[in-house]
Amino acid sequence: MGAREEVLVVARDALFAGDQWAGFRDTGLSELLVRVRGSYRFRPRREVEDDPSEPQIIPYVVFRHDDRYFLTHRLRRSSERRLRHLYSLGVGGHINPEDVAGAADPVEAGLRREWQEEVVYDGHFSTRLLGAINDQTTPVGRVHVGLIFLVEGDRPEIAIREVDKLAGALLPLDAMRSYYLDMESWSQLIFDYLTRVPVA
Repeated sequence: MGAREEVLVVARDALFAGDQWAGFRDTGLSELLVRVRGSYRFRPRREVEDDPSEPQIIPYVVFRHDDRYFLTHRLRRSSERRLRHLYSLGVGGHINPEDVAGAADPVEAGLRREWQEEVVYDGHFSTRLLGAINDQTTPVGRVHVGLIFLVEGDRPEIAIREVDKLAGALLPLDAMRSYYLDMESWSQLIFDYLTRVPVA
């Protein structure tokens, strides 16, 4: 984390408009995006890492090819110390001011930059918003809100770019069950959703 890094946040009251929910949600997503796009501002990351009143908005990408999903493992050099050694069902990160410069949509711009930074993928893919996460059960969750995007690729060759920080593999959901207890909380919520609601 850069000492002066600024990240996109939205005041919790504006984000939830008086209807705060918890966990994984797949309804009301269009309205949520409208509130993010209309109410965001940037604050120094060091000031918001422990401030739940203005959650940091995280575009989070879940990659799928056929019936397999990309499971990553955060290694010891991962930049988010609170999530080191845990498994993730996606890759994601903060939205910074440089993402927004010249971009019509800060969420899409942040999503694309994070995807390009984290993975190497040369295939064609489609992207759609799958859901959102508001997890108040962990210190990390209390200060972040996730926008969960499903990226469907036409080929399975996907690789981690920063191999000293992450490892990854494509697995069917059933094969991920043995990793469940070692997943970060967002990934557990996403896994529960994917196994409960078949996603076409």
